[in-house]
Amino acid sequence: MSEDKDILIRVSGGVGRITLNRPRAINALSDDMLREMGAALTSWAQDPAVHAVLLDGAGERGLCAGGDIRSIYQAIQGGTDGPIQFWREEYLINALIANYPKPYVVFMDGLVMGGGVGVSAHGSVRVVTERSAIGMPEVSIGFIPDVGGTYLLSRAPGELGTHLGLTGGRVGAADAILLGLADQYLPSSALAELAELPADELLVQIAARAEVPPAGQFAADREWIDSCYAADSVEQILDNLHASGHPAAEAAAKEIQAKAPTAVKVTLRALRTARGLATLEDCLNLEHLLVSRFLTAPDLGEGIRAAVIDKDRNPTWRPATLAEVDEAAVRSYFLAQPGQQPVFGGTA
Repeated sequence: MSEDKDILIRVSGGVGRITLNRPRAINALSDDMLREMGAALTSWAQDPAVHAVLLDGAGERGLCAGGDIRSIYQAIQGGTDGPIQFWREEYLINALIANYPKPYVVFMDGLVMGGGVGVSAHGSVRVVTERSAIGMPEVSIGFIPDVGGTYLLSRAPGELGTHLGLTGGRVGAADAILLGLADQYLPSSALAELAELPADELLVQIAARAEVPPAGQFAADREWIDSCYAADSVEQILDNLHASGHPAAEAAAKEIQAKAPTAVKVTLRALRTARGLATLEDCLNLEHLLVSRFLTAPDLGEGIRAAVIDKDRNPTWRPATLAEVDEAAVRSYFLAQPGQQPVFGGTA
């Protein structure tokens, strides 16, 4: 095993260990990393020598900042179908993790964003720390919360998931647990020792050492969040936020208004639709349909350009305002293209 590889895969003490190993990129996921991860998980699911899986990330900055959006941008500019294949492989792994037959332990230490949520929050033993910062910031780059984000956020208590999805914000340990994105809180100083334990001791020690996390913000904000986000239009949600009288609600409105207008409106519709879907796989099929449309629209490439290519933080959205995104435009994102196939069975 080469420590120079972008993903480190090995078995020790009955634990299948996966370490995302691109610390300079906060362990952003590439095509090759996803393929190797999927192959290992598929093999270990049937391997009697592997009793649990542990996922962690190299470096001090975080588990995973998401997918490698630089490469996605390059593919969009080059007109290739690489991104849609990347997302298909990613969604297959998200579902594999959610249905994994053995304990899937993940250390959600540091930054966990977008695709990082997809390879962690669907697991069965999800550990957060005092350094955890977890979010689905896709509306900031002209996209939607995917990798099962519509499933996770639509099933969070009340309207907390809607709030997180539309603002693209980050949450710490306590709020992640409240949202249903994590299970246990441990100090980051404990993780290195736990990672070396055999499978039976690993699970026991995580449960034994778990602590109550420092208080978050969402429990205190539930009343205004649930009230303001109960509407089914972005415009009404914004009116509610402005009228609530809470400074945090006003700040949330400003965040939403700064995001890509089309992405915000499609995200709200996707979250409402996901509530009525039965399974994670159904939600991933919906996301795959939406991704196919976003790849042909201007905002995703522009959002990535402004965020990580030119880093000017000044995207030009098309359309530029929420008022310009009408119901017909939103609805068009939910219509399958001829011949389009879902990730999980059937036809689109």
